[in-house]
Amino acid sequence: MMANHVLLNNVEHKDLKVIQDFSLSPDAKQMCVAAFPVEARHAQAHYPLVFAKDGEGNFQMVALFGLEQGENLFLDDDKWHASYLPLVIEKGPFLIGRSNTDGQERLSIHVDMDDPRVVNEPHDSSVDVFLPHGGNSEYIDNVANVLSTLHESQASHEQFIAALEANNLIESFVVDIDLDGNGTNRLSGFYTINEDVLKSLDKDALGDLHEKGHLNTIYMMLASMSQLSTLVTLKKNAREK
Repeated sequence: MMANHVLLNNVEHKDLKVIQDFSLSPDAKQMCVAAFPVEARHAQAHYPLVFAKDGEGNFQMVALFGLEQGENLFLDDDKWHASYLPLVIEKGPFLIGRSNTDGQERLSIHVDMDDPRVVNEPHDSSVDVFLPHGGNSEYIDNVANVLSTLHESQASHEQFIAALEANNLIESFVVDIDLDGNGTNRLSGFYTINEDVLKSLDKDALGDLHEKGHLNTIYMMLASMSQLSTLVTLKKNAREK
């Protein structure tokens, strides 16, 4: 099935609105989404930041929302219960498109017209994409900044992963979580920073990681692991409702 991604413009889409309801977001119904070093400082205060492997076997930093597939413990009806939204969630039904004109690659905003949040009629919680005279709304200006940050983050994320792999700093981990005394939930299939290897690195290796800005991201990821207990608490609370 072809995705219905079209170039956003203020003529065809002058009446376009986006419903601010996270329960309609396909990304929000996953246990994790891609995250990037640029947001690690803010994200680590709410979500465990770990690594998962993509379809091609490459490592991708992710923010964990749940302890099992399809579970988002931060989503309650249409509300998001964390003050920081990962960039992949904040971008909403928009994505970066690339066009080639005069041999120059240009980036543009595309919208997924099949996303259930995209409507043409006003809704209780909808926001306008364009102003009545055709200018950008504050909402779409913010989305443009988020998309630009995501685009720029691809290269820095690849460099971060390459540096970790070069120093053997990524290891798999398994967590067994006892939720109710009737057996355990096992969280597996994810990877984290190998602290023993990190402690054994010489000053040149550490200096290189620091100089390239990777050491700070490493510490943010390690600090974020304390948020696993947040997920357990949220899951217990959800079961008691």
